[in-house]
Amino acid sequence: MSLEQSAGVIIGSNIGTTITAQLVAFKVGKYALPIIAIGTALLFIGKKKKTHYIGQVFLGFGLLFLGMNFMADGARPLQDSVFFLNMITSFSEIPVLGVLAGALFTGIIQSSSATSGLVIAMGMENIISLKAAIAIIIGANIGTCATVLIASIGSSLSSKRAAWFHLIFKLIGAIIFIPFISLFTYLVSLTSNNLPRQIANAHTLFNVSTAFLLLPFIFVIIGFIKVLIPGKDVRIDRGTKFLEKRVLNTPSIALSQAGKETVRMAG
Repeated sequence: MSLEQSAGVIIGSNIGTTITAQLVAFKVGKYALPIIAIGTALLFIGKKKKTHYIGQVFLGFGLLFLGMNFMADGARPLQDSVFFLNMITSFSEIPVLGVLAGALFTGIIQSSSATSGLVIAMGMENIISLKAAIAIIIGANIGTCATVLIASIGSSLSSKRAAWFHLIFKLIGAIIFIPFISLFTYLVSLTSNNLPRQIANAHTLFNVSTAFLLLPFIFVIIGFIKVLIPGKDVRIDRGTKFLEKRVLNTPSIALSQAGKETVRMAG
């Protein structure tokens, strides 16, 4: 897969990953345990593989919603923390601080979905403003590039270029949005009366808008990256290297391997 081809995949995945935030914005925590029960039953009672896969989907969503409940409960005591409230206020007044905090936190945990989920959980408890939440979400979009950059270490030239394309694309998007964050906050506030939903919508709109704004300049960005990371593309053998059926029963490992394979395919 060439850099030109992988660029399209990266942009699409940036938009697709926001679906998680849209799902967790639904206040369905009270249904978490029944969903987990259904998923568990399908896993143990079902005899067909298709039934097992459906069970895994139910179980995964159930655990996701249960985790959101735990995060919301854990965030509730922060309402009484003067230090935390002052920090959130500073993120509203100086959005760049929120962007940096979101990028750093996401870079450490290597999951923008986890960061957005935590921010939405704080929104459910009304302990964060929409403007501060948007600043953190923009930062999370930058911080998530750390995973791909780490995976590209020691890999092919095209893999490194794909990783840097991901980072530069996100950085340009952030640079465009930060000066207009107040206007963007106002526009997002019109999409819903529910703060968690507004935060999820901000995540989606940021990625969709960045894609549309930068799409006409994709080849300019690609050209810049090829100058930044010079070298000759090397053709690699077809087939997969990191994907194995035996790791499907361990989702965390399977997702990690899928990420490595995606980066390898960029070569």
